[in-house]
Amino acid sequence: MCTSFPGATAVSEVSIYDWPGLDGAAGGSPHLHTASTEAYVVQQGVGRLETLDSRGFTSTALTPGTVVWFTPGTVHRAINDSGDLRVLVVMQNAGLPENGDAVMTFPPGHLVDHDTYARAAALPSKNADGGDASAEAAARRRRDLALEGYLELKAAVQETGVSALADFHAAAARLVRGKTERWRGYLNQGAERQAGLTGEQLASLGSMESFYMQDARTTMGERKTRRIYGMCGRIQAWELSETVIAGT
Repeated sequence: MCTSFPGATAVSEVSIYDWPGLDGAAGGSPHLHTASTEAYVVQQGVGRLETLDSRGFTSTALTPGTVVWFTPGTVHRAINDSGDLRVLVVMQNAGLPENGDAVMTFPPGHLVDHDTYARAAALPSKNADGGDASAEAAARRRRDLALEGYLELKAAVQETGVSALADFHAAAARLVRGKTERWRGYLNQGAERQAGLTGEQLASLGSMESFYMQDARTTMGERKTRRIYGMCGRIQAWELSETVIAGT
């Protein structure tokens, strides 16, 4: 996917699930991203971001205006304390998160191979605006399964330290290894392409040439028609490829 959107990132608006979990806290499915940094810009509501990373367990308050980001390998769980928590999500490496970059914290028995994990992660429908009670129930069951594994992982990290994350990290790497060649295509057409263009522009400016500015243009993202059930909540996404010219 070729895009001029800044940094070849992706943006979405996520309404964090308000379903109470096994520990009484409402929120999403804990997971990590294997090759993408993620950022939250809190738009509405109050909550917490729980993370398991190289520093151990951390809980970060989420209030309107908070900006927080976390790098690949960070296990994260968004908690919706106010019931109306909504965040703007900025994802590095557009194309990777949409194509299997994330791995949820299911109990170890569901992480043994790709097919077993896929069965646990599958939803009969991702349409979050269709009023399908069975689709919502399936998304909630998936969240509960991820939360079950997360609570065990969190307890282990708090008891023995960050080494407790090693097995889950290794399982995540095994689950995505067959996808990496496809991901390279997104990287080549996204962040690497944009970095290369910037290098060419700097070289032109160093020679006092401005010819590339003649190709300047304005593009508008196209809001997708329906929200989908994501890991953290109901996702409203935008199409950010070079398809819609602003003002038309």
